[in-house]
Order: sequence, then C-alpha cells, then structure tokens
Amino acid sequence: MANDKQLIGSVGIAGAVGALAGAALRGHRGVRAGLGAAAVGALGLAAGEVVARVRQRPGEIPALPQRIAVSGALTAPLGWAAGKLTGAGPVAVGTVAGAAAGALGVRPQKVALGPVVGAAVGGAYARRYGREAPAAAVAAASVVSFRVLSALVFREPQVSLVAEAAPAERLPFVVPLAARSRYVGTGYVRELAATLGGSYTAAAPDVGIVASLDALAGPRFDPAGVDPLVREFYEHTSRFTLDITPEWRLWVRPGYLLYRNFVARPLGQANVPMNQRETQRGMRSRIDTITPAGGGEVSVRGWIRSYADTDDPIYVGIYTTYRHEGQGYVSVGFPLPGSSFTATLQPSGRPGGGLALSSRAADGSTQPGHYLTYVDAETEELTTVGVHGFGEELDVYTRDGELRADHAFSVFGIPFLVLRYRMSRKP
Repeated sequence: MANDKQLIGSVGIAGAVGALAGAALRGHRGVRAGLGAAAVGALGLAAGEVVARVRQRPGEIPALPQRIAVSGALTAPLGWAAGKLTGAGPVAVGTVAGAAAGALGVRPQKVALGPVVGAAVGGAYARRYGREAPAAAVAAASVVSFRVLSALVFREPQVSLVAEAAPAERLPFVVPLAARSRYVGTGYVRELAATLGGSYTAAAPDVGIVASLDALAGPRFDPAGVDPLVREFYEHTSRFTLDITPEWRLWVRPGYLLYRNFVARPLGQANVPMNQRETQRGMRSRIDTITPAGGGEVSVRGWIRSYADTDDPIYVGIYTTYRHEGQGYVSVGFPLPGSSFTATLQPSGRPGGGLALSSRAADGSTQPGHYLTYVDAETEELTTVGVHGFGEELDVYTRDGELRADHAFSVFGIPFLVLRYRMSRKP
C-alpha cells in the first residue's frame, strides 16, 4: 500500500474529481440537486480510492474498476462544458468522448473502437431524450462503456507498475535522468552537468555511444564477430555523419502531426522528421559527455541529433550499458520533464557481422522493454511503469562497404515507422 501521504493525496484528488462529476451530472436539475450529487460523487469516488489503494499490492497499479470510475468522472465536467459551449447533440458529444478515450488507449484497435462506442452511446441517449440529453452524462457513459468493453476484448495490460519509490540501483534497466524544466532541447547535457557536477564536453571528439562493444557480450551476442565498421560506429560514433530517410505508415501520420505540434516541439524531444523533404535540411549529430569531477571514465553520454539549419532537436538520448545474469544490454534514456522514457535493448549477432538490438527478449529475459519513470526531485527515488505493446528493432549492418541501419517501430505488433540510416565517416 502507498504510504500515508500518498494515500491522503490520492483520496483527496479522487474526492475532488467525484465532486466535479456529481455537480456536472446533476447540476442541470438545480443548485440543491447539484450540491447533493457533488457530495455523493466525492464520497463515492474517495471511498473507492481508499479500497483500491488498500488492496493494491507491490508492483500493481490501482484496480481497474476504480480507474474506469475516475476516467468517467473526469469526463463528465468536460462533457458538460462541451455541451454548454458548442450546443452539440448527444451523438456528437458521445463520438468525441469515445474518440478521445480510444486515442488515449494508443492501440490502433482501441483508437478505432472509441468513436464507434461513443456514437452508439450518444445515439441511445438521443433516442431516449432527444437533443435535451445531458452532455455530461453522455460523455461519461461513452468513456465508461468504451473502457469496460475494451477491458473485456483486450485482455493483456498496456502498462504495469514495475516499482514505486524505489532506489535507482534496483532498476538498472532505467536511465534515471529527468529534465528539470519543461523544455529538454540540445542543451540538456550541459544543464545536467551543472546539476550533477563534473566536467562537461560539448561535441566530444572521437567518442562513441558506448565505451566498448564488449560490454554487450552474452549468450546471443559475440562482439568478436562484429564487422569492424559496425564496431567503430558504436565506439567512435562522433566520427560519422548520418543521413536519415523516414518511412511512416499512412495511418499514423495524422496522429503524429498532432503529437509533433503539441508535444514534441514544445518539449524539445522526440521530434522525428515527417518526410524526405525535412531530412534534406540536414542532420547534425554530436555526443556531449560528462566526466566525474575527480577524472576517470565518461559517466554520461548524450547523443544529440538536431536539424542542421536551426539546431532544433530531433532527439536527445542518454546511452548506458549494464550487465545482468551474464548478458549485456543497452539502455537509452529520453529525458522528459520530471521523468524519463527508457528503451532497454537486447543485442544479438546478425549475419555478415551486423548487430541487432531488440526491445523484445528472445530468451525469456525480463530486462528488455520500454519504461516510463517518474523521478522524485527530492529523494531521487523512481516510480516506473512498463509500457507494453511498443516494439523497437534496430539493425546495423554493412552493405557494399557502406554502413547502414534500419530502425523499426511497432505498436502491438503493427508497424508504424522505419528510420533508414546511412552512416559515413566525416572528412
């Protein structure tokens, strides 16, 4: 169970959400009805939160029924506001609410299911009440119906709690470096050096994203079999320039455009080119490092890629390696405000001396995967969830003496992006 402070905070938030939902659902019947419903909503959702938190075991997130109730309660005042401001009918309100819930589900099947369920719920309200159907109730019912149905249809969890308020040493597969501001940007490693201390080097010469490929040795990967050019790229990345060709699946483009404009650019992180025209602007690649104040080996390697004409960030990744049960892994941390998204990849040999890295374990290992981590600014403790369904495969190889890489991404087994790289030594 969460500690007392966390419990009080979560129960208080649930009570506030319940009060707003109750007022939105019954406020149209008058002030007295709205206040009474607010009190009932606050007590009901707070009580449910207490039960969910008490029953919550280590490594679990709160029970699904409470999560569904909270999502419905959050939607009710939004639906009320939408009805007041736009005058939209129940079908429109339900469709939009269902579409929003489906989009938050990420899985393409859920994205498609959301508006269908919302339209059906809105249609049912329209037949019963006509255009006078309360928008708050339509929106809340649409979201709750979608979440119940999706829970029955899609059984495997999308996220799972890995650790709560844990020390970083317990989670070697997580890169526990967060951004201290709302913007990450190309100056992140410099700002991190000011926080951690140590010697900062911008665009460090002749340095790689890993110190040695030998650190990744294991049952499925023998570094001795790697092509020398592939090894050189990993151990001396700064010697190379990169050309990139993005291949987006058509179905994901509209969603990515929204994400890019409203999330990636304001964050200064994960702003992947949309098309070949954008890549013709050129890409700048550099590795910034931090060396401990007392000297010694590099402690932080930040690979920063940006557009050559503006230096706007494409992405900022912190690369680390570690060993677990005789196998080496690569972890790439993408700093976010107060948090970090980590991709931990398992290496394997590729025919012809190439190297493959995968977020899906081929031997039952629990280490590879994607992890979203909140970093407590005061205690530096980590609360981490595993993000299931997101897949990543990186294939680095040589062809006709040229170094290439294919970086493929998928969500729940459905491919949505391949980044094709050509790497050349700098003059």
